[in-house]
Amino acid sequence: MSGEGGGGGFPGGGGGGGFGGLGDLLQQASRIKERISEMQNELANKKVDGTSGGGMVTATVNGKGELLAIKLEKNIVDPSDIEMLQDLIVAAVNDAGRRSRDAAQEEMSKLTGGIKIPGIF
Repeated sequence: MSGEGGGGGFPGGGGGGGFGGLGDLLQQASRIKERISEMQNELANKKVDGTSGGGMVTATVNGKGELLAIKLEKNIVDPSDIEMLQDLIVAAVNDAGRRSRDAAQEEMSKLTGGIKIPGIF
């Protein structure tokens, strides 16, 4: 029985030959990491609009969720009801942020085949 199992229990025998699959997996993980970084850069440059008040208030954010612009239709501005305008602005910004996160998750899903990776988005 001394001639059996010369590979120390590792597939492929001795000399590390059985770890080729691990090397391939690490290479694949590295490529995915690079693609995620590229995708994050692309998303940072993407603009997403959110609206409220039937389109009377529009907020534009980038893929990082940073607010870039607010657009107000003139007839939405009522000096006697500033609170409503404030609420509409908040709603539009929240809508834009939600749409931005959804777009990021959709792109990530394409990259990962639907697997959710914690800490990415």
